[in-house]
Amino acid sequence: MNLLSRRSRLAVAAVVDVALHARPQPVAAKALANRHNLPPRHLETLLQALVKANILKGVRGPRGGYELARERRRISAGDIVRAAMSDGFDEEEVVAESKLVREVVTPMIDLAGETFLAALDAVTVDDLCRQASERQAFDMARDDADFTI
Repeated sequence: MNLLSRRSRLAVAAVVDVALHARPQPVAAKALANRHNLPPRHLETLLQALVKANILKGVRGPRGGYELARERRRISAGDIVRAAMSDGFDEEEVVAESKLVREVVTPMIDLAGETFLAALDAVTVDDLCRQASERQAFDMARDDADFTI
């Protein structure tokens, strides 16, 4: 069972990717999209939501891209998921409305969601970066250099 939307999982992956690759220069959205086999424009709204939440910082210019807005140990997976969900993309369009839903089901789901996010709050980007390094989740030698002129 998967409790996180694809968008939320992608947000966590994008932030960890930026944390691992943003030195010495910011990570271009195009390089990020290439590493995750996505069309470059697919990430734009997600990256902007992460900038708005002060998780990523956008750097303008020809060598621009994204870097972390805070230290990796100060960003939790819960912070990232909340930012990804903040713009409404994770919300269902049709919501059943009844006394059962309002007074029983919704409070139970809300409590479970708070518990789930609390567990994610215990995991930092630094923890995820260490795991990615240990498991060699990225081929650091390849690093998808872009030699476009």
